[in-house]
Amino acid sequence: MKLNLSLQDSSIFKKIMAVFMAALLPIMAITWLINEKGSESIRQERSQSILNTTGYYLNSLDKEADRINRFLPNYVTDSDLQEIAAMGNELSDYDRSEKILAIQKRLNLTKDSSAFIQEVKAYVPLIQRTLLSVKYDTFVDLAEYEALQLRNKRADEPFVFWDDRLFLSMQVPSNSTREPLYVVGVELSTAKIRQSLAQISGSFGGETLLINTDRGWNFQSGNDPQLLTAAKVFIGEKSAEGNKQGYETITVGSDRYMAVYNYSALWNSYSVSCIPEKTLLGPIQTYRVWFRWACVLAVAVVLFFSFFLFRLIYRPLLKLVQSFRRVQQNRLELIAVDRGNDEFGYLYHAFNQTIHSLRELIEQNYEQQIRSQRSELKRLQSQINPHFLYNCFFVLCRLIKSEHKEKAYQFCLYIGDYFHFITRNDEDEIPLSLEINHSRTYVDMQKVCYGDRIEAVFEVEEFDTRVPRLILQPIIENAYKHALGSTPGAGLLRIWSRMDAKGITIYVEDNGTTLTDEELGKLRRRLADGNHELEETTGLVNVHRRIQLRYGQGYGITVDRSELGGLKAGIHIGNS
Repeated sequence: MKLNLSLQDSSIFKKIMAVFMAALLPIMAITWLINEKGSESIRQERSQSILNTTGYYLNSLDKEADRINRFLPNYVTDSDLQEIAAMGNELSDYDRSEKILAIQKRLNLTKDSSAFIQEVKAYVPLIQRTLLSVKYDTFVDLAEYEALQLRNKRADEPFVFWDDRLFLSMQVPSNSTREPLYVVGVELSTAKIRQSLAQISGSFGGETLLINTDRGWNFQSGNDPQLLTAAKVFIGEKSAEGNKQGYETITVGSDRYMAVYNYSALWNSYSVSCIPEKTLLGPIQTYRVWFRWACVLAVAVVLFFSFFLFRLIYRPLLKLVQSFRRVQQNRLELIAVDRGNDEFGYLYHAFNQTIHSLRELIEQNYEQQIRSQRSELKRLQSQINPHFLYNCFFVLCRLIKSEHKEKAYQFCLYIGDYFHFITRNDEDEIPLSLEINHSRTYVDMQKVCYGDRIEAVFEVEEFDTRVPRLILQPIIENAYKHALGSTPGAGLLRIWSRMDAKGITIYVEDNGTTLTDEELGKLRRRLADGNHELEETTGLVNVHRRIQLRYGQGYGITVDRSELGGLKAGIHIGNS
């Protein structure tokens, strides 16, 4: 009981260390015992990784074959070979002999450049000769010549397997539908390939095979036909499954083998190293029973550790996190203190003190902040109300004087609706439909002023939401004042909207011609600095500030150049 109280009041660090050591020490003791007993065998058996060894030697084969294949195009374009293949017996005996000797020297250099090359041949049908590195035949082996031509090769494989021999070949011309002038073939040394394969698994007493499942050819470092048959079946399954590398245990007769396979894209073949399991794992199997018991003990220790970790750390942390989430939801609830004098006990007490302080601050400042925000909204709205009223009566006087009584009457109705809307100061927010109707009234008033010279197109959907007053009409007014009013030709004003997951956007576009890139950049800077300006603002900046006061920094006004040619102002508001 005393030990339990001491652990409860101790620090979290001591608790974690105590529980961790209780879980780690038994595992370390068992692991040390296993390592001591099996270290010599493991050190010998695991000194080389079979997968790494297989990959290394297969990569060496790939690099050597790729180097030969890359060098071959350089030789195919040999000028002496092209001249002999094209002119043939038209050359003098001296010239022909001189060129053949030069070709043979280069063939010999190519042969000596790699231990994997057994012979390099150039088949020239026109002179009925096959040129080799040190001699030439006065005939062309037609079957071999035919097998090495491009039309008998797969596009994704550089190799040709014919008559139990492996070739790299290339022809001129490289068009497979035409009879070639000559063919150059590099015969690879199958003995050297088998020797290289034997190096992969020789130290483990196994065999390595190179198997091409598509063409059906293979190379084997040993001579066990039963192992070859089993390896072909195994690789056929892995190829069908699309596996490129790995290892798996296979059974050949009464013996079990560790089959390590690796795929080579260049050879389009699988390298399979079959290592007898008794050779590979014999000494280790003695300790498998010990290791299983160690695993059982480790599981028990981990469960023990997890249980106490949950009780001592996770559950208190979860309780604290849930309390913070309630605070984020404006639920200022105290947390029950059920801890001693450890870190969590301190956090619980500090959390409750913070909640008390928050409650006091909210009671003192919340109403004052709300009043300040409403005052700012009223101040900004009052700036925009008188903006349009200066010239309304001048237009009305002009209509009366010109004896357009119907237009004057209609204009009076528009002015009445306009005054009625902007003098309703009892609401800070109104339905979006009322804001749109007010904007339509403003546009109708401008139609009276400008006649048919300016066309206005409304494509705004009346979404079911409430918005701050006077956010759309000032933007339209800005278009008339700064763009459409000074446009010499026909003016076009387009108002449209769209809705996405973030909110609602209403666009106002015009085809004005006076907007410059410098003015557009200046306007963007004013909008970006609008929240930091204390002086009175009007127009776009006014609307931008009021929208951000209502919805936050992610909303407001954005300006771009319209496809119509003028300004494109976007009013971004929330959908709630």
